[in-house]
Amino acid sequence: MNKIKSFFQRSAQPSSREAAKQRLQLVLVHDRNQIEPGMLELIKDEIIAVISKHLDIDRNNVQVNFTQGERESRLVADIPLTPKRPIRK
Repeated sequence: MNKIKSFFQRSAQPSSREAAKQRLQLVLVHDRNQIEPGMLELIKDEIIAVISKHLDIDRNNVQVNFTQGERESRLVADIPLTPKRPIRK
């Protein structure tokens, strides 16, 4: 049973090979789109500022990444929402 669980479970931390591959892909996407290194952080900060005006979000866990497909590049934002607490009467 443990072998089955370990087969389907993904580790929380990517292997060093996977991490290096992700970093290289990010560098290539930035290079192809001529994006300066600090630009991604600036975009992330601005997205957080705008979205947080309208929704309660978990600012510490926002992730903004560029991805490269065969035909297009994408800016992907993963913005976790914080649950609203019910109002007690």
